[in-house]
Amino acid sequence: MADEPSAKRHHVDTSDKRSNLIDINVPREKREYTTTLKGVELHGNETQEIVCTSEPDKADEVISRLWMKFGGRFRRIVGVGVHYTNEDEPPQMAAVLQLYVNELCLVYHIAAATKWPKRLTEMLQHEKLFTFAGFSIESNKEKLKLAGMEINPNKFIDIQRKWRVPYTGKEYDSLTDVAASVIHPFYKSMKNKINTQEDYKLWGTSELPDNLIEYARVDAYAAYKSWFMIDYIIDGWEYAKEREAENLYDRPYCPFSG
Repeated sequence: MADEPSAKRHHVDTSDKRSNLIDINVPREKREYTTTLKGVELHGNETQEIVCTSEPDKADEVISRLWMKFGGRFRRIVGVGVHYTNEDEPPQMAAVLQLYVNELCLVYHIAAATKWPKRLTEMLQHEKLFTFAGFSIESNKEKLKLAGMEINPNKFIDIQRKWRVPYTGKEYDSLTDVAASVIHPFYKSMKNKINTQEDYKLWGTSELPDNLIEYARVDAYAAYKSWFMIDYIIDGWEYAKEREAENLYDRPYCPFSG
């Protein structure tokens, strides 16, 4: 079970230290707050930490922690999810951006914030270090751009275009379809804890309730873990093809060779 959330709320900082940050172009109620959920269970024995915030400084702090989690990893995959403001109040824009790496999730409440965090901007536009994995990327990029932010298009993987769940008969797979097939059947019901009609209207409000914070984390984790597994399988398949092309499988098998 999730621990009791620790929340920090205070008035908007009007000092000059944020004057060089990029403005957020989402006309909603602005309020600085941070809600941290620790020990949140996923499935099995996995627990995760979620930091939901509208504070640029706090978001930058979490971004620094996300960077550190990569260490010397070969795969620097970041799970990405974007939720939008109410479609009944056009133009619809990005209201929430969630990023997930290895048991830590940042949920940045764009609609409640006034500025884009500096390190977040650097991360989303970095040329080399990261691969961002998500669903319906074109729509997400469009909504983020309306809110004043762009993601490097050369480092973004749209899982919906790169992977199909076999034998479903669907024209398009959902994230729940993919995650349930490559991670765990649990994800088939990942949306059951929220009301997709009513709760989805709350992404643009301040402050986000805990159930939406947890759902944002599941969404980003599902993208992260799905592409991590798929990319690993693809690499294995490519490696096997290379060995076959070199006729390595025709050689005598030696179980003690390197």
